[in-house]
Amino acid sequence: MKLGYTTMNTPADIGPRELGPLLENAGFDSIWIGEHSHIPASRLTPYPTGGDMPWQYTTMMDPFITLAQLAEHTTSLALGLGVILPLEHDVFALAKTTATLDVLTEGRVQFGVGAGWNREELANHRPDIEWSMRYRALEECVGALRTLWIDDDSEYHGRWFDFDAVWSRPKPAQSPHPPIWFGAGGKLGTRHTIEWADGWMPLDVTLGDVPRRVAKFRSIAAEHGRDEIPISMVAFGDPTLDTLLQYRDLGIDRVIVGSGRDGWEEPAGVPAFIDRYAAYVDRLA
Repeated sequence: MKLGYTTMNTPADIGPRELGPLLENAGFDSIWIGEHSHIPASRLTPYPTGGDMPWQYTTMMDPFITLAQLAEHTTSLALGLGVILPLEHDVFALAKTTATLDVLTEGRVQFGVGAGWNREELANHRPDIEWSMRYRALEECVGALRTLWIDDDSEYHGRWFDFDAVWSRPKPAQSPHPPIWFGAGGKLGTRHTIEWADGWMPLDVTLGDVPRRVAKFRSIAAEHGRDEIPISMVAFGDPTLDTLLQYRDLGIDRVIVGSGRDGWEEPAGVPAFIDRYAAYVDRLA
């Protein structure tokens, strides 16, 4: 089982020049960076885990630029968008930016996607997409991205994304495109992952009983002829070695640590956190 790391990617965090080599030398296989283009000041949507929204959400940097700099200072670390919010991008620009990053890094991009939790944020970008329809709109967006990445004459005709044949180049270095991970748990996460994603990337605290939920996911996937979908589990907090070994024994391909880690507001603690999990890499393989 592989280990990945996720960061809030703010100016206060350890910079990419230092973080990338730190992770690669410690045996981590990947870095995962999410995004929020902005946070509405008049937001009514509650923070998903309750309480006040951490201030870091208001200062998140652009994930593509950070990943590009990480790539310059590493050689093999996979560059994960985890998760990006495709509905908040122009689809043509998103296709080209992702393909360009994949070409320039020789196929190191992992494309994690989500529908987001902030209703007002989506409305600022796409007032035409009803909140209740965001998962279906995301499915369309991913379909449009796939044709832009794969087909020479790319066209797509849906409810929210609709365009006649275009040339969108360069194509990604990876064939047919960077792996698409869907970052959502529960019934919707299961259904949409099986319908259109390449991999499943849930947060373990949203699943409750992880062994039961993983078994259920695999059962439903097998019923639809997709019994080989890889799983990257985002572990909240500071998972113990026993927890990681349990996830490994469940056949989970990767665990991503760093989300909600103890003392996560203090960047100075990152090297020690990474060192702690680096000691587990060989035991998890």
